[in-house]
Amino acid sequence: MEPLLVHPDPPVPELAQALDLAGYPWKAVADELGASRLEPEGGWGGAVLVVAEEAEAAWALARALRKRDVPVEPLLLLVAGTHLGDLQLRDELFDDFCLHPFHPRELEARLRHLLWRAGGRSAPDVVAYGPLEMNLETYQATIDGRPVDLTYMEYELLKFLAQHPGRVFTRETLLSRVWGYEYYGGARTVDVHIRRLRAKLGEEHAGLITTVRSVGYRFGTSRWG
Repeated sequence: MEPLLVHPDPPVPELAQALDLAGYPWKAVADELGASRLEPEGGWGGAVLVVAEEAEAAWALARALRKRDVPVEPLLLLVAGTHLGDLQLRDELFDDFCLHPFHPRELEARLRHLLWRAGGRSAPDVVAYGPLEMNLETYQATIDGRPVDLTYMEYELLKFLAQHPGRVFTRETLLSRVWGYEYYGGARTVDVHIRRLRAKLGEEHAGLITTVRSVGYRFGTSRWG
């Protein structure tokens, strides 16, 4: 897909991290001039604007993007609570919004829905790696064509790992990305779920999830070898 336009520039660190982890290409712009200067050949794939400290600049950019001969869409806003009252008077300038600070999983879900509705390419319906295949619509997983009976959180953990093969994640990162920032369980929760996943994948494929000593866990082979 074409890169998403992100405002402000530099972007909010949490937004940049969430987009990177979700696999969305993006470019940050400061204003309408930057949006035109950095626009990819195929046009923008959509836009994510933060309405917070630089609220007026964000609204001005949203207005400019909507007034184009070919408007940039979909357009998602991340809105601080102090600016929620502005939405009702400007609902023609955006397609959806999230409260800011936002939860990465909510951001992913809203982006995926907007891009699907706009006809763009969103996250794949199927995640496949070697013998593993996961259908993201039906929440079914198979290994060598054999169904794997997973709980909801086991599925979410395996899906997250399989979507980022070769990357090492700490237990704390997995807790925040899979269970959510509001989850207060300890790192042992991750260890227990990893152990259950390995058992369900079977002895032959348990090695798909490896332990990186003193760091965390990695799915698949390292990107370096």
